Amino acid sequence: MEKQFNYENELSGKIALVTGGTKGAGKAIAERLKAAGATVVITARNRPDQTDPDLHFISSDLSKAEEAQEMISEVLSTYGRLDILINNLGASSTPAGGFAVLNDEHWLSTLQVNLLAPVRLDRGFLPQMIEQKSGVIIHIASIQGILPLYDSTLPYAASKAALINYSKSLSNEVTPKGVRVLTVSPGWINTKASIAFLGEIARNANSTVEEAQQSVMDALGGIPYGRPAEPEEVAELVGFLASPRANYLSGTQYIIDGGTVPTI
Repeated sequence: MEKQFNYENELSGKIALVTGGTKGAGKAIAERLKAAGATVVITARNRPDQTDPDLHFISSDLSKAEEAQEMISEVLSTYGRLDILINNLGASSTPAGGFAVLNDEHWLSTLQVNLLAPVRLDRGFLPQMIEQKSGVIIHIASIQGILPLYDSTLPYAASKAALINYSKSLSNEVTPKGVRVLTVSPGWINTKASIAFLGEIARNANSTVEEAQQSVMDALGGIPYGRPAEPEEVAELVGFLASPRANYLSGTQYIIDGGTVPTI
């Protein structure tokens, strides 16, 4: 008999956590899960400018092991369990210039945010997911994990490649125990930060924002779709993957990049 799903309430009764959930794609993902009926917890270092009473905020710097553990304990003590974990947190703040300008601190700080933070959260929430024989973990990586830009984001690209590899390995271990593990690798996303970045490029080059956007797309090797992704487009993919409609999907990487990556 074919299963029938109520898409509007398909996550009703589920507890979800979205890291980096106060802005950009993370915020869009949190709102998408909330719209599907989930109780959604978001975490970031700083409280969002505009608060949504239906998104439960916990302040935490997940690059620090002790704060990550405190956040895990707070979620489990408050809600009793976690059903959906979206490891969205990611950042790159290292200087451009290739490997020679990067020191150990650049590498370690980038790995803490982009690799070790999700590893810690997985380790903290997986035992109860395995005990209840259900759960979904989605790692938000990046196409830079397979299409690195060595001049500007070498540690970030390397950490996302490691996250993709780790995610696949983890899925092999825990999928037989009822927990699905997936990776979503976006290309360039049209966030407030990227808009500000384009404005800075335009000012420095005495060009238009449109010309600045084209220069970024050219640096990526082109985006066949002709524009960056909207946060809501990434969120829609994540919402589907977290839903019962995707119950047979695990261990797979999903690229959402408008065709940027030129290979299959």
